[in-house]
Amino acid sequence: MRPILLLLAITVMQGAFAQRAHFSDVLNLRTDPPAGRSIEPNVFSDMGAWHAYALPLQRADYGAFIGPLLMDMNGRWLSDAISRLKVSADGRQMEFTGHAIHYYPGLLEQSFVSGNIFVRQRLIFVSGREALLQTDIRNRGRQPVTLKMEYSGKVKNGLADASGLKAGNFSILWPQADSVRSDSLRYAAVWSATLRAGETFSQTQRHAYAPDGRQPDGRYDFNQELARNKRRWDGYLSKYFSGTKRLSEKEKRLAVKCIVTLMTNWRSASKDILHDGVFPSVNYQGFYGVWSWDSWKQAAGIATFFPELAKNNIRSMFDYQDEHGMIADCIYADKSENNWRDTKPPLAAWGVWEVFCRSRDTAFVREMLPRLIRYHEWWYKHRDHDGNGLCEYGSTDGTRIAAAWESGMDNAVRFDSAVMLTHHAGAWSLNQESVDLNAYLYAEKQYLSKLCAVAGLKNSYAAGAKTLQQLIGNRFYDAQAGFFRDRMLRSPAHVPVDGPEGWIPLWAGLATPAQAEAVQHKMADTSCFNTYIPLPTLSYAHPAFDPGDGYWRGPVWLDQFAFGTEGLRKYGYDTLAAALETKLLNGAEGLLQDQPVYENYHPLSGKGLNARNFSWSAAHLLMILKNK
Repeated sequence: MRPILLLLAITVMQGAFAQRAHFSDVLNLRTDPPAGRSIEPNVFSDMGAWHAYALPLQRADYGAFIGPLLMDMNGRWLSDAISRLKVSADGRQMEFTGHAIHYYPGLLEQSFVSGNIFVRQRLIFVSGREALLQTDIRNRGRQPVTLKMEYSGKVKNGLADASGLKAGNFSILWPQADSVRSDSLRYAAVWSATLRAGETFSQTQRHAYAPDGRQPDGRYDFNQELARNKRRWDGYLSKYFSGTKRLSEKEKRLAVKCIVTLMTNWRSASKDILHDGVFPSVNYQGFYGVWSWDSWKQAAGIATFFPELAKNNIRSMFDYQDEHGMIADCIYADKSENNWRDTKPPLAAWGVWEVFCRSRDTAFVREMLPRLIRYHEWWYKHRDHDGNGLCEYGSTDGTRIAAAWESGMDNAVRFDSAVMLTHHAGAWSLNQESVDLNAYLYAEKQYLSKLCAVAGLKNSYAAGAKTLQQLIGNRFYDAQAGFFRDRMLRSPAHVPVDGPEGWIPLWAGLATPAQAEAVQHKMADTSCFNTYIPLPTLSYAHPAFDPGDGYWRGPVWLDQFAFGTEGLRKYGYDTLAAALETKLLNGAEGLLQDQPVYENYHPLSGKGLNARNFSWSAAHLLMILKNK
């Protein structure tokens, strides 16, 4: 084949590869109507909307999309199925048979056949407040047929009329109905039509939910919006898959599952959340907000397919940067609930750099740089108790629990003996210097130097990084253990605990070759970190290893896993990194099937643990798959 024809063929294949139609049901959205306050079923949302839907599981629910799930400071189901379709043909109710029910990226679809009648329902989001439900009913017979279409639903404190339904801040706008029956709990809206042979009845409903009470007033053409929806999603997939050549079909589907996970966790600006941000998980009540180091990690993954959302995800946290430069641990739609007791590890400059690498947006760099510098300097003013240039995790309220939260590794064994020290008003430190914190700060100096170069600013961050590199190597590397470990202040001994903090110096690129060789031996050791699912958050050899009920005392977290394999690659241990990644992808529960991406995984069984559809897990998987 001639070179130009080969290039054309490759381009055509890549274009087809990026079509969302190739990726149906990467995540199983079929569920029974939810009971009580359970929000664990997999759901679909898009465009930052604050409501979500699922697909029907049981025959009794065919013709309905499950939900919606409404989100604000917590999640609640408004209805088991707010718009349930029944169709009668010539006076006889149809049985929905020959069904096809699918979830495509950005689209829910179900279709049914009953005799000569074909029914198709599709649901897409068109804004951060609105979804469209389209119904097409086609007469495939040779004779006219008279149809009655009834949409019904059950809500609390709702009221319907001929033009739609209103239930609190949720509403449905539909074409003028022939008749409506309604009370405060139920409604039924009816339309009638006689269809000639080959004729189609079409109806579009607009479902809107505005948690801030500002009801939208959009008018949409469904077919035009569906075309936009397809272009947008095909664009996400095309951008992500550009440059990936070695993914298996299952790995491609995993990548798309990670993308839809992040997009379903996307929330548009609302109330006190001033820029679009991404929740850690739509399926866990405690995660209905935006967290700081989650945001930096999410941004790095989202930038591989949607840089604009990645930028806003970072902005959403910096909107609340205080006068000292501190970033809150997390923010909510009600800012009175924002957590200022602690911050999180300094990965913001890395996140901005990753977004810049994908977007080449120098204006974004100039916008964020002064804020990043203030945040970087905050650490040394408020978290270096003895002024030796090495920082500690701490809190603003003097509590040890908030200081442990600040590490991001809430109950990590390495902090079990730490106590609090008063630094100054509003600033307390643990009496323990942490190697990961200082390695992150080293990396941040390197990224700040690069970002300053992009912005055309002179700086001394690279020189500061060299000084810090020497301090970290001298202070934290335990030659006897062959690993980096924390140190107590004014103590000659290392904290005798091995966890992911020990390979963060490899990710940061500050370890010497000899140190990196020792660390990788431990990472490859089946008695330490090379478990069934590798790189747990505590060495398998430690007596406190407890992945079943441990949170940060043994489970595998994919952010720390990804930092580990990236660190190995920086020092040339590509074969080990690839082997560990293969074990993760093949062993972690449901990763290569249609099951959710979990918050963390059991290192000995592969079982998914804690929150489902977890954003930073999805983000890091997207980056791991880019290594292929």
